[in-house]
Amino acid sequence: MSITGARHSAAIGEAATGEAAAGEVALVAGLRTPITGRSRALASLEAHELAGHVLAGVARASARVPKAVVLGNCTGPGGNLGRVAALGARFGQSCVGWGVDAQCGSGLVAVMQAADHVRRTGEPAAAGGVESPSTAPRRLKDGTPIRQAPFAPPGFPDPDMTTAADDLAAVRGITRGRQEAFARRSHELALASGALLHAETLPLQDADDDGPRRLSAGALARFRPLLDAPTATVTPATAARIADGAAAIMLVPAKEAQGPHLVIRGQSLVGGDPALPGLAAAPAVHAVLAQAGAVVGDLTAVEVVEAYASQALATLDDLGLTGGTGEGDVEDDVDPRVNAAGGALALGHPWGASGAVALVRLLHRLMESPPGALGVATCAVAGGMGAAVLVERR
Repeated sequence: MSITGARHSAAIGEAATGEAAAGEVALVAGLRTPITGRSRALASLEAHELAGHVLAGVARASARVPKAVVLGNCTGPGGNLGRVAALGARFGQSCVGWGVDAQCGSGLVAVMQAADHVRRTGEPAAAGGVESPSTAPRRLKDGTPIRQAPFAPPGFPDPDMTTAADDLAAVRGITRGRQEAFARRSHELALASGALLHAETLPLQDADDDGPRRLSAGALARFRPLLDAPTATVTPATAARIADGAAAIMLVPAKEAQGPHLVIRGQSLVGGDPALPGLAAAPAVHAVLAQAGAVVGDLTAVEVVEAYASQALATLDDLGLTGGTGEGDVEDDVDPRVNAAGGALALGHPWGASGAVALVRLLHRLMESPPGALGVATCAVAGGMGAAVLVERR
């Protein structure tokens, strides 16, 4: 931590000893399901069942019943998953619910909307995200299946996400070797973080996270690029696998929170270049830090959704959280505050849930830190957006 960061943290710690400020929102519990690959252990459960399970879990953990549920989702069946999952979690007919589609940012944006609801009404709310690619309906256009919904209208760049990740790697000079080193780091940290991953996970159908692997540099080098192009560098190992999973967080007015908890210090959704959507996460982080009068050096923990290694590395480069130059196929010096228990490259990427998974991970990490500690969760969003939430341990 920098000297400037230490001064900010001291001031934040002093503020934390006082009463909760009016309008502050607290995160008092957060859990996720196991994350399993598409068509694997959780394939029999539909999106509302995955979400209802983890929503009921955070209600029990916090001893609160929410009055509203906001749920992020990208490819589900529709029908207002927020409301369906709220009813399935037995929150009662009076609990309202709605859904958010902000692609990979859906879970984080859902939490932002829930926080706004808590500020406006003073009522507890639950929020998060869910994705069940195993049960998602097929999308058709003129009778033909489509691989992804449009992320931008005609006349704007609208690349496939793997193409966008490859383009970003080329523009930023992020080599294949550097991407593979980052992926290996994610797996190694996940394998070494069993206690934390266990604490944040609500058991379901005897399933376990089935993604983390022991990967050698030699094994990674044997993967072929996903795209058939001479300059392609993104491989199956440096792109997060498609996965099923859900995550949820309970939010309440900070004045009602008891015991250790987090408060939201900043939230942001920003727009950027749809041709290179991976670049929008860093501006979102800078925006939430500015809201709190903080800097990157103040952060105790950082969670970045690892949809692609190139996207995550570009974000970390822009935030000054990598120590290497990115030249040559050598392992980069990633700041140890970043994804200390691994990320989506190891666990998998349940699109609409991943932002909420990152925030749940951040909550559990910061609970092991002293009051005043700051953390941020962020993700890049298809179509050229970035989302971030800044929280403080109280």
